[in-house]
Amino acid sequence: MPLVGTAELVARAQAAGRAVAAFNVITLEHAEAIAAGAESAGAPAILQISENAVKFHGGRLGPVAAAAAAVARASSAPLALHLDHVESAELLRAAHPEGFSSVMFDASKLSYGDNVKATAEAVRWGHERGIWVEAELGKVGGKEGEPPLDAHAPGVRTDPAEAAAYAAATGVDALAVAVGSSHAMTERTATLDHDLIARLHDAVPVPLVLHGSSGVPDAELRRAVASGVFKVNVGTALNTAFTGAVRAYLDANPKTVDPRKYLAPARDAMAEAVARFLRTVSGSRQTAGQRG
Repeated sequence: MPLVGTAELVARAQAAGRAVAAFNVITLEHAEAIAAGAESAGAPAILQISENAVKFHGGRLGPVAAAAAAVARASSAPLALHLDHVESAELLRAAHPEGFSSVMFDASKLSYGDNVKATAEAVRWGHERGIWVEAELGKVGGKEGEPPLDAHAPGVRTDPAEAAAYAAATGVDALAVAVGSSHAMTERTATLDHDLIARLHDAVPVPLVLHGSSGVPDAELRRAVASGVFKVNVGTALNTAFTGAVRAYLDANPKTVDPRKYLAPARDAMAEAVARFLRTVSGSRQTAGQRG
């Protein structure tokens, strides 16, 4: 089916008291797995390509974006295309011609004042072109190239009053918040601050986004949805499934040289992970609250 806008998927989730999951695309197999997992779960999903993934592909956004979009259009599931963790102004401006309906502009490394200024400019540029813009306030640790960060250390988590002021000053369409999760977690041991999520939900007039969801247990994710999170980002969990399946196949078949032999089970493992996350977050807030 045709690509669906991220704004539409998030709005649907918000109206239904659910969350929509966004999954990182690195290879064609990632995109195919996300589509297959969404079809299996009977749920919409977002295919997101990060600035780091673009760097992996030689700095060329076009080929990986075209591949992800083609996979999404061939799927029976409602799928959107999102450009994630963009710091480069050049990459931001490449989003529109490549067909992205949304961008996460990441100025979180800057001071608060510079973050507001840069994000407001990105929002202005995006809205002129019909692009939905997400931003981040607080410190969601675990990003590549950054030192380790305790997700519950003082000053790390997002302050509700500051978040409300930030949303008003920048005009963002969604806000990624620091509430206890961390990027690149390979074990699902994160504990979220659900009281903080609820206070942020009450204070901030735009949808809340949870980054680093790979490390968050199912019960914690359901509670986060019940508390007011409407978009969850998942990346490392797919890579863990992918690499585990490749390693298992090659351990059992050490003479294999045809990559299709081990990429097929790797793709299937990622699709199963996608479906599990979608089933976890696509229940209603009322159901999520009962389960959590």
